[in-house]
Amino acid sequence: MTKVYYIYLIKNFVDEVWAGSNRNIQTLRSLQAIFNEGRLANTGYVSILPVDQGIEHTAGSSFAPNPIYFDPENIVKLAIEGGCNAVASTFGVLGAVARKYAHKIPFVVKINHNELMTYPNKYDQIMFGSVRDAWNMGAVAVGATIYFGSAESNRQIIEVAEAFEYAHELGMATILWCYLRNNEFKKDGVDYHTAADLTSQANHLGVTIQADIIKQKLPTNNGGFTAINFAKTHKKVYEELTTDHPIDLCRYQVANCYMGRAGLINSGGESKGASDLAEAVATAVINKRAGGMGLISGRKAFQKPMKEGVELLNAIQDVYLDDKVTIA
Repeated sequence: MTKVYYIYLIKNFVDEVWAGSNRNIQTLRSLQAIFNEGRLANTGYVSILPVDQGIEHTAGSSFAPNPIYFDPENIVKLAIEGGCNAVASTFGVLGAVARKYAHKIPFVVKINHNELMTYPNKYDQIMFGSVRDAWNMGAVAVGATIYFGSAESNRQIIEVAEAFEYAHELGMATILWCYLRNNEFKKDGVDYHTAADLTSQANHLGVTIQADIIKQKLPTNNGGFTAINFAKTHKKVYEELTTDHPIDLCRYQVANCYMGRAGLINSGGESKGASDLAEAVATAVINKRAGGMGLISGRKAFQKPMKEGVELLNAIQDVYLDDKVTIA
């Protein structure tokens, strides 16, 4: 594999990376507020609790395993007790407790969602509120999802780009969930929705519309462009810039985040029970060794008793606090 040099994550990330950008002073302060919070404060890494599944997966599916999280306050309490840098959730969840908690932990308001009440189900990210409303409740950042590759992606790109522009004007940071969605991304029994080449291009589009932080699923395979035979790629992507190793696949995701200028946070994935802790820690190790900025883990934490959720979040954070886990 050809050595690729990244702007690797550094403790004073805002000063060294974003201070020279077009982000205004208020946005820099909002980014720094996230970096200054929780157990990972002042390390340059982030651990974020995301709980937007009440809309994305239905509230019953998400919270029935642990009904205390039907109450928004417990979501915020989990993020605080778990030592997170920020809590990301819906307008309703964060708005319900904003006056009590917005000054105690950074809020990231998710401004669009896929809802599952339409029958038959469709998969489209639609706006659920305004950037101004997120700002009014004291949020330091807004988050959004784009389903890259979907029939609706062009509209979503335009909507989110405009929302992020306004968020930056108001001094908020921006986080983009860069997910893929297209039935044709499955070929010969292989699902390429988490292919390194496809997800990395989604990342590149995300930083192009000025996302400050990119959320992406950990890559599980590669060669989506060649297998499906669309768009354009280059043989060096597969022969020199990546290998089959999970760290190398994730490293290519970081490269497509402008060589790490926009931080890559990988998602913790769905809750599977007994293996959750090991999977979360493994994902954190891969992300950190690849030059990523941290982990955003939700269901693995909130679909358990709060004590166990806190322990899982702390285990993830311990990876980033451990100097022996280094960039590969």
